[in-house]
Amino acid sequence: MSSLYDVSCFAAGLAGNIFALALFLSPVPTFKRVVKAKSTERFDGLPYLLSLLNCCICLWYGLPWVSDGGRALVATVNGTGALFQLAYISLFVFYADSRRTRLKIVGLLVLEAFVFAVIAHASIAFLDQPARQLFVGIVSMASLISMFASPLAVMGLVIRTECVEFMPFYLSLSTFLMSASFAMYGLLLRDFFIYLPNVIGVILGAMQLVLDAYYSRKWKGGEPSAPLLA
Repeated sequence: MSSLYDVSCFAAGLAGNIFALALFLSPVPTFKRVVKAKSTERFDGLPYLLSLLNCCICLWYGLPWVSDGGRALVATVNGTGALFQLAYISLFVFYADSRRTRLKIVGLLVLEAFVFAVIAHASIAFLDQPARQLFVGIVSMASLISMFASPLAVMGLVIRTECVEFMPFYLSLSTFLMSASFAMYGLLLRDFFIYLPNVIGVILGAMQLVLDAYYSRKWKGGEPSAPLLA
């Protein structure tokens, strides 16, 4: 029974890692355009900075000196995600259109590193293991929920324009499948800080898929009701 439990935990976490990879790769077309144009144009670097901070906090939570026994598959997915975000931020800084934009992104990156260092140091220096897991778990859960909630504005845009061009189907599907996998992983581990934000991610991912199914049929039936974003 213990062996089946271990296999189930590993399978759920591994599936979450695989589906998360699709999310991490989603900005690749954007940065192909940036490299080709040698300009960041009107793209915003802030989402990649926020994603990097989220990955670092969740990576910290997955390490064995924070979580009791460690959460290896949480650490691997967020370590991978952090590397992707660093690569995207590096390209953004390199191809930034102005020195001011470049300095702004670098400054925010330094601030982000400082915030993470404070969280990591405080959790190690001032808290014992149970309190450390509780503190970092709360911070990581809040960070994850904010990341999952970020598509709400896009969902509102889809409803207003009745156009699904703003919400790529494969991103919605990847979010749903990744969240479902990690929700199961968290439930099997009885880890509230993993399963709660991912249950919210499942709900929001399902809402995106429902909107896609409804408005894609409506959109295909006629012309888009609003011009596409440039």
